[in-house]
Amino acid sequence: MTRIKCTHSYQDVISVENLLEAWKEFIINKRGRKDVQDFSRHLMENIISLYTDLASKNYQHLGYEAFSINDPKPRNIHKASVRDRLLHHAVYRVLYSFFSRTFINDSYSCQKGKGVHRAMKRFKVVSRKVSVNYAKTLWVLKCDIKKFFASIDHKILLKIIDGYVLDKDIVRLIEKIVSSFCSTEAGVGLPLGNLTSQLLVNIYMNEFDQYVKHKLKAKHYIRYADDFVLMSTSKIMLQNYLELIKVFLQEELKLQLHPDKVSIKTLASGVDFLGWVHFPHHRVLRTTTKRRMFRRIIEKDGKRETVQSYLGMLSHGNGYKLQKQIVDLTGDQ
Repeated sequence: MTRIKCTHSYQDVISVENLLEAWKEFIINKRGRKDVQDFSRHLMENIISLYTDLASKNYQHLGYEAFSINDPKPRNIHKASVRDRLLHHAVYRVLYSFFSRTFINDSYSCQKGKGVHRAMKRFKVVSRKVSVNYAKTLWVLKCDIKKFFASIDHKILLKIIDGYVLDKDIVRLIEKIVSSFCSTEAGVGLPLGNLTSQLLVNIYMNEFDQYVKHKLKAKHYIRYADDFVLMSTSKIMLQNYLELIKVFLQEELKLQLHPDKVSIKTLASGVDFLGWVHFPHHRVLRTTTKRRMFRRIIEKDGKRETVQSYLGMLSHGNGYKLQKQIVDLTGDQ
């Protein structure tokens, strides 16, 4: 695959100007946090210190603070120091604009102007098109990658980045960020808490996206993070795709599909994708998502922000009855 090249320089990433712009983005909604306040008290001194370490190639990434959240399922989050997170933002704001141009149109996670709702709208458009306005039986191959972030191979990731980025000092800086963390074994895994991880997993999975589009020549493919679907009126074609996909993911990216989250079903029977079960003319909230929603509303004592968030989410599907149940439960209007 011929790759376009990133011509940004190391200085573009580490410059004081970029670090200051990165700081403006980083502190949004974080001004009240103690570690951020501590760093900001001597902001210019800290930024100059970071720049000096980066310019002299003496920068070292510090460790992580680990904690767990339920969002929506239990996740282990690893939080870097403010200094390191500032650098993550500086790297991201320079490299995102380049790498986003290499991604396919139907990749929707962690990209400006995209997201879950855009992915669901695209699913509806494509499913209608392929089924000829639902006149033909539509088959959907739905897959999920097992332990996605925890399975990213550092060597493979850095080799991919090296193929794009001309300035090798940038590659070495990314290597320091990547190697600052591992999951179950050395050289494997990215932390969920890093902004850079969002970009890096998309760069990693773009290899798969390109394979699906240009080698398999699958026309009807949508991916959001580690969830993806392929659509066809031929079940046999999707079965063939599935076998080839398993081989590519294992051999090229050292990833495996989650055995309990792979299915080939008709759209008429309901396809579970991105928290909703999709049908030809409507979508309904997944049962587990529904239960979790009511549990959280009760846990938060009907807090208005929580209620409004769920009412907004339900507006993206056939959720009128659930919206009414929430209003009756909380008295929210």
